[in-house]
Amino acid sequence: MSTLIRERFDVTRAEAFTGRLLGALNEGALMLMVSVGHRTRLFDVLAERGSSTSEELAQAAGLQERYVREWLGAMAVGGIVDYDAVLRRYTLPAEHASVLTRGVAVNLAASAQFLPLLASVEDQVVDCFAKGGGVPYEAYPRFHEVMAEESDQTVVAALEAHILPLVPGLAEALRDGIDVLDVGCGRGRALARLAATFPNSRFVGFDLSAEAVAEGNARAAAAGLRNLALEVRDVAALDDERRFDLVTAFDAIHDQARPARVLERIHASLTPLGVFLMQDIGASRDVEKNFAHPLGPYLYAVSCLHCMTVSLAQGGAGLGTVWGEETAVDMLHDAGFGRVAAHRLPHDIINVYFVARA
Repeated sequence: MSTLIRERFDVTRAEAFTGRLLGALNEGALMLMVSVGHRTRLFDVLAERGSSTSEELAQAAGLQERYVREWLGAMAVGGIVDYDAVLRRYTLPAEHASVLTRGVAVNLAASAQFLPLLASVEDQVVDCFAKGGGVPYEAYPRFHEVMAEESDQTVVAALEAHILPLVPGLAEALRDGIDVLDVGCGRGRALARLAATFPNSRFVGFDLSAEAVAEGNARAAAAGLRNLALEVRDVAALDDERRFDLVTAFDAIHDQARPARVLERIHASLTPLGVFLMQDIGASRDVEKNFAHPLGPYLYAVSCLHCMTVSLAQGGAGLGTVWGEETAVDMLHDAGFGRVAAHRLPHDIINVYFVARA
């Protein structure tokens, strides 16, 4: 450290920052263990039992006690579960279960899965810092599985009550029967809900992932949804002119290699009175405007370790997660959409919902 820096060095500030990073280290480790608790269903089993020893919980969950015991240790010292040291029993408080178990409105344990998923490609992303390029989708083996769970919370559960009403008359049109496309459909969870709810309408989903499309079609067939079909297609080459009354894109556009081209082709695929309904990240393209965002650092991390890099891996634009609401509106206008409205929904602190018309 130079003499000048030593003279300006604020010891109190350094100590506070050190404490902050130590806290972040603990919280990051805790979220990794929260992800484990979700994947092993330990939160669900513990919530159902009310109180358990490590042996009882392991047996009820069908897991190895030694691993369950260590996980419970992390949960106890991290303040996630309560621990009775005399009885050696662990309890998941109802208030914590309300955001950590399956079937609740917002399951943050499911969202915690993104952290180990992103960390799994750290070596490859570090190489990209030096060499350029990106990390392809294939490097994220659980991506579509985790995204499907996230979609269930932010999109599927909110479709009828919150999202469809953003377009006046849309629910009625779906009941009568229209043609719908979902761009970047993944496993098609949102389309499946719509297809089951509106049997008179016809639904198609396009995605580059053959695995996701196969999984989605299998689920649709098992559910008897004859009005739904998913296809492996590059939406940048979409050539269905004036075919669709509604096009949706849920958290998909900023990942595209050629997002401007995708938006242009979506515009061309709509009927004259058609609507494009796009969910994407509700942040600004300007860093200084994201300081107050409740998930600002998380969004930039997701961008660096996934959204930006998968686009660059295809030789794409690399817009990234935090491409910004302003950029989204500009690009929608450039693609030909004359009217664009942006909406926020109370259940979703991450995204903004755009309604665009020709």
